[in-house]
Amino acid sequence: MIRSEFRRTATQPLVVLALCASALGSVALPARQLISTSDEIVLGREAQRQAKAKIPEVGDARIASYVQSVGRRLAAHAGGAAYPYSFSVANYREINAFALPGGPVWVHRGVFSAARNEAQLAGVLAHEIAHIAERHAASQLTKNLVANGLLSLLGAMLGNDGGAPTARAAAQVMAGGYMLKFSRDDEREADRVGARILRRAGWDAREMIAFMEILGKQQGRDPGSVAVFLSSHPAPAERVVHLRQELQKTSGGRRDGDAFRAARQRLNRLPPAKAMPK
Repeated sequence: MIRSEFRRTATQPLVVLALCASALGSVALPARQLISTSDEIVLGREAQRQAKAKIPEVGDARIASYVQSVGRRLAAHAGGAAYPYSFSVANYREINAFALPGGPVWVHRGVFSAARNEAQLAGVLAHEIAHIAERHAASQLTKNLVANGLLSLLGAMLGNDGGAPTARAAAQVMAGGYMLKFSRDDEREADRVGARILRRAGWDAREMIAFMEILGKQQGRDPGSVAVFLSSHPAPAERVVHLRQELQKTSGGRRDGDAFRAARQRLNRLPPAKAMPK
């Protein structure tokens, strides 16, 4: 009922404000319910268009195809809405990955350099897929728009199928360097759900712990390479503690493969990755 009210009153800010206050306060309705999955997909499509205009991609077709194949295999086990997942490789040396609303996932080339096997790369992708499957972006975006008094943008986004209002709403997603700031609870859930996705897809989920330990060591050796990651994710040591609890009874699963090693070799033959702009 809240959703239909938003569509009828999207151009009446005071009514929208009252509905938001009710939805987010007195009835304690999760904020993510104010944005449908179809709205997320429209928003994510525009955010992806803007991302691709600004982020340098690794242009090697075989590497792109490999990452897409790993991502699709994981997404098949994600559950939730049937989002149009896509997977892109940013030509940045820093270790990072992020998800946009409605399906797009980006992984930095630096993750390939840091990961020791395919399961570790897949674990990074699974974490980002979990953010999408659990609709964390819808929740955080609604809270951000409400907190910043941008309810008319939200109403416009909910009431149309694209165009300038959706582009402006997408700009809100992109404003923090393409990434929404997820809560610690969101990050823990993405680790838990990501580990399950990874396990169901056949990889050894314990490699998520191994990758967190690599990041912890990298923080001491080359802080700049993990600075962006640490600004948008909890500290690796904290994540290791929670992942160990989640995976204490887990065993088995695929760790590596020829395709991952071939992709790393191809990347090593390319010109060096760029540093992210300051």
